[in-house]
Amino acid sequence: MRRHGTTEPEAGRPRNRSDWETVGLLFPYLWRYKWRVMLAIACLVSAKGANLGVPLLLKKLIDYFEPLLKNDALLTAAAMPAALLLAYGALRLSTTVFTELRELLFARVTQSAVRSIAIQVFDYLHALSMRFHLDRQTGGVTRDIERGSRAISSLVSYTLYSILPTLVEITLVVGYLFIHYEIWFSAITGVALVSYIVFTVKVTEWRTHFRRTMNDLDSKANVRAVDSLINFETVKYFGNERFESERYGKSMKAWQEAAIDSQRSLTLLNTGQSAIIAVAVTAVLWRAALGVLDKSMTLGDLVLVNAFMIQLYIPLNFLGVIYREIKQALADIERMFSLLDQNQEVVDKPGAPALQVQGARIEFRQVGFAYDKRREVIRNLSFDVPAGHTVAVVGHSGAGKSTLSRLLYRFYDVTSGAILIDGQDIREVSQSSLRSSIGIVPQDTVLFNDTIAYNIAYGRPSASREEVEQAARAAHIHDFVLTLPDGYDTRVGERGLKLSGGEKQRVAIARTILKNPSILIFDEATSALDSRSERAIQQELNALSRNRTTLIVAHRLSTIVHAHRILVMGQGELIEQGTHRELLEKNGEYARMWAIQLHSQQEKDTYGNQMA
Repeated sequence: MRRHGTTEPEAGRPRNRSDWETVGLLFPYLWRYKWRVMLAIACLVSAKGANLGVPLLLKKLIDYFEPLLKNDALLTAAAMPAALLLAYGALRLSTTVFTELRELLFARVTQSAVRSIAIQVFDYLHALSMRFHLDRQTGGVTRDIERGSRAISSLVSYTLYSILPTLVEITLVVGYLFIHYEIWFSAITGVALVSYIVFTVKVTEWRTHFRRTMNDLDSKANVRAVDSLINFETVKYFGNERFESERYGKSMKAWQEAAIDSQRSLTLLNTGQSAIIAVAVTAVLWRAALGVLDKSMTLGDLVLVNAFMIQLYIPLNFLGVIYREIKQALADIERMFSLLDQNQEVVDKPGAPALQVQGARIEFRQVGFAYDKRREVIRNLSFDVPAGHTVAVVGHSGAGKSTLSRLLYRFYDVTSGAILIDGQDIREVSQSSLRSSIGIVPQDTVLFNDTIAYNIAYGRPSASREEVEQAARAAHIHDFVLTLPDGYDTRVGERGLKLSGGEKQRVAIARTILKNPSILIFDEATSALDSRSERAIQQELNALSRNRTTLIVAHRLSTIVHAHRILVMGQGELIEQGTHRELLEKNGEYARMWAIQLHSQQEKDTYGNQMA
């Protein structure tokens, strides 16, 4: 039985698709432009028809001149077959014109399909639950999207510009040979084609695992490189540059060995393909030479058959390479589409209404939750936060405090019970409306590698520069920004590393002020700061929470003494609640925590005075 608001993980488990299933997924994106596709195919057939007309005209020219040369006739400009020559030039030009028209018509189809699928995958990744994003490896996912997008262009290009034209050409050539010449020509050509295709498919299938191994090792190496570069500061702290280089080197060494194995198998494939083509061309020319000797064929026929073989086998030679690339493109596309198979754990119900906020009263009603069903994090938790009130949650590490904010944001759905806002179960309303009503100042503020103005405006991207500056003033960061050489256009670096902890927190506060939410969450918002920065920022947090429903997850008890109510959690359960004074009078867990932190602070103050 499914739980309320969740889906069975098995329903979205990634699976391996066949090549035809992958093509089937891609087809609707291309068929949106069916008229362009059909026009492009018409141009393709016309180009191939013109291309095959060239050897036919060449045969007619040779057959025209052959008797004249045999009779030693005086050849003058008047004897030139002007119509044939003009037709020859026109066919040459037509081949190019139709080919360019085909590419022009299909360019929009291909690029539109790439854009549509890439955006769909990107949006879907953002719609996945927190569980997926905690487990994912960013480098591998981005590489899958990059390769998949590129593979769509490659697949369409190879299919429309190489495979389909070659198939059309094969059909026309074999058909012409069958109708106009003895059966041997079409038989030799047909047997050679079947042998070539069977050999290519079999060997390519055999060597596909080498390419897949290369891809997997390439992704792993990329993941390690990205992970190391993102955490370069930690690498520097511990002097582990050599260690990271060796780890990356091992990954690249494994990729190198797989690449060499792939190249060996490629050599075998290319040699076999060339042998089949060589035997076929030799056999056809031998039959044509016999035909000329016994007068059943003209020199023009010999030239025609030779030209047909050249036109046929040159693209066919590349067909082996193209087939391998198509197989690789299909594997890359399937890998990108497999991201869409990931279980979208938290989903809106069909037609879910927007959250109607009237006072922003929050209620946790007998809530239970587990990240892993073998270990429950929250047990039968019930409390409420009246509209406009501030409620703080405290407890030791692992008590389940930070999980409350994730559940309220609906990054996860509760295992049991319900969370309500103004009497509305948050699983019954749209996620977008829920999250637009909540603002958070987290412990670890992560900023985009963009400007300060961009990061503040992220709270409401449509905000004007004046509104951004007003939010910065309210967060008491405006004056600091003006001291920077580029002001609000100063870039903050990867994850905001160019700013101090206090500066990043003020940007986060300004961002939340700009969002202007009805509900606020402070998730240990000052625990990573020193005492001076904490006291300064605490004033902004208090001002921000005034007249708003506020949930504070705190480690330092001194920051929540003003709260209307304090909840004390232990092992996922509510063990005490009350005001700061009431909890001290109970002399329970909160009082012990207060005494420990007070004693620790006194020791720090004493040590600081001694050092001074």
